[in-house]
Amino acid sequence: MNVLIIEDELPARQRLVKLINKYFPDFNICAELDSCESAIDYLKKNTPDLIFMDVELSDGKCFEIFENIEICVPVIITTAYEAYALEAFKVKCIDYLLKPVDRLEFKESVERCLSLCHPESSSDQIINNISRYTMRHYKHHFTIKLGSQILLLDVNDIAYFYSNEKYTYVVTKDGNEYMADDSLVSIEEEVDPAIFYKISRKCLASIGSIYTISKYFNSRLKVTLSPKKTDPIIVSRDRVQNFLNWLEGNV
Repeated sequence: MNVLIIEDELPARQRLVKLINKYFPDFNICAELDSCESAIDYLKKNTPDLIFMDVELSDGKCFEIFENIEICVPVIITTAYEAYALEAFKVKCIDYLLKPVDRLEFKESVERCLSLCHPESSSDQIINNISRYTMRHYKHHFTIKLGSQILLLDVNDIAYFYSNEKYTYVVTKDGNEYMADDSLVSIEEEVDPAIFYKISRKCLASIGSIYTISKYFNSRLKVTLSPKKTDPIIVSRDRVQNFLNWLEGNV
């Protein structure tokens, strides 16, 4: 199977290549492109079997490609934003993966692609995929146990979550701190990714809790949160672009 990657972020492109080589070593990566223009030129002359495509490319959004050329092969969208899901499925993309692309979600997505042999199955899959991104429900409240009492925290009052050793804590905007029952991994799945971002392995922060951002050595970023309950958080180099994209989407 010939695979085309259309992605303008080098770390994201390298991750796709790594995942393809790991789970589908028989696949051939026929080209790696970073713009709408180069993709249109390539697809006029070549027909890959599968396309991985970012939404925001170096010269515009990927939907310009669909406007200029008919694409008759499966397309899997990879992006940092949920907002483009409906538009992606309108142009018949078969799946929609959020960055950073999870390895198991990637594997399952490609396997679904390989199993879609009939138009009926393809239509059902598109409907299921739309539902995954337009009908998701996130928590509005978290329950905190305080002895014999239970405190109900509105998610809008939460500044960030962080883990320390084996425990997870929630910090509210007014500076209170509580121990949470769930792990940081579980909480990440329960909150709106447009509002909360996992800026490090141990911290999941809301957009309103980010106080300062500064450059850090080795192309990383240092983030100070408010209220200050932790040391500054270091954003790893491979997450910097995704983090900046998330911030831009919230401006």
